[in-house]
Amino acid sequence: MEGQTPGGGGLSEKPVPMTSGPGLSSLGAVFILLKSALGAGLLNFPWAFHKAGGVAPAFLVELVSLVFLISGLVVLGYAASVSGQATYQGVVGGLCGPAIGKLCEACFVVNLLMISVAFLRVVGDQLEKLWDFILPGSPPAPQPWYTDQRFTLTLLCALVILPLSTPREIGFQKYTSILGTLAACYLALVIMAQYYLRPQDLAREPRLASSPSSWTSVFSVFPTICFGFQCHEAAVSIYCSMRHQSLGHWALVSVLSLLACCLVYSLTGVYGFLTFGTDVSADILMSYPGSDGVVIVARVLFAVSIMTAYPIVLFLGRSVMQDFWRRGCGGACGLWALAEPSGLWVRMLLTVLWVTATLTMALFLPDLSEIIGIIGSISSFFIFIFPGLCLICAVSVERIGPRVNYF
Repeated sequence: MEGQTPGGGGLSEKPVPMTSGPGLSSLGAVFILLKSALGAGLLNFPWAFHKAGGVAPAFLVELVSLVFLISGLVVLGYAASVSGQATYQGVVGGLCGPAIGKLCEACFVVNLLMISVAFLRVVGDQLEKLWDFILPGSPPAPQPWYTDQRFTLTLLCALVILPLSTPREIGFQKYTSILGTLAACYLALVIMAQYYLRPQDLAREPRLASSPSSWTSVFSVFPTICFGFQCHEAAVSIYCSMRHQSLGHWALVSVLSLLACCLVYSLTGVYGFLTFGTDVSADILMSYPGSDGVVIVARVLFAVSIMTAYPIVLFLGRSVMQDFWRRGCGGACGLWALAEPSGLWVRMLLTVLWVTATLTMALFLPDLSEIIGIIGSISSFFIFIFPGLCLICAVSVERIGPRVNYF
């Protein structure tokens, strides 16, 4: 199918992608899709509500965005059925042609790399605050060497993140995704409880924005919403791993996942903004005192949540590198020809390279807020532009031979 243009005769004969194993259950697909979206963006939603000028305008933008977000997921499932490809970049390349496919691959790798870096940076920040709580001391006093982020984050990547990232199929992540989803929900519950209980350190009344300063400020939070709800990169892989592959079934999975995600994000954004008002930090956890035990637990669990999302992102990025490997070494001789891209040795090599590169960038990255804006802007390509192109091409292809299973 490589290199075929939309409307090519061979495309309509391509079988619908099927799973090699027993397949992913609907509940497992919901949790993986939900966990793909519930990431570091959760920390930024209270700040986004502040930038939008209050709860009402931010919630309106979020609801409008949700319609397009769900539509994009459904379109990607439809495009995967028509193209017969099992990866996002494969669907785009197969339906829209090799030129757009290569552009998609380049954006895909850059976006996923930046997401991985942001995830590791968030985990490192939570570990740093955790050590400050465990080993309190005056600021001039140096912390022990083992509390240095370069050591703790490297050790965490080697002992936890790397083993979680090595499985061949994305279906394995349904187990860790359940744990990560519960951890993210705990953070939302803590923010709600802190608003009603209002500990002594948070006793003063927050200053709330009465209205947005301008319409541009309302829409300036759009990249933050895209960053928070981005799960479209994983949509095709999840759909092709499902046991029951039909468009109606996939639409139900998409709606349930994003509605649950919207609930968690909205509760976090509303109560975080109402607690701190215009003084809310870009990282909501940074607004709370470091000595609060409940918040410390939330930090630890949120780090766990991020660590369960990182392997999903790595799986998607590795699939692109495996395509590069397959094209570059497909005609080679000797040992290179024997190295199957999905085999253990190549998979381990690519996984180690990805973790090493993102860890190095995370340790030397000066600021996270600018990276989130960049990621949100790039994510709009995968949420809106590429699915729109795939829909246009897939409709023309299906006229040749309709075979999409709608129910």
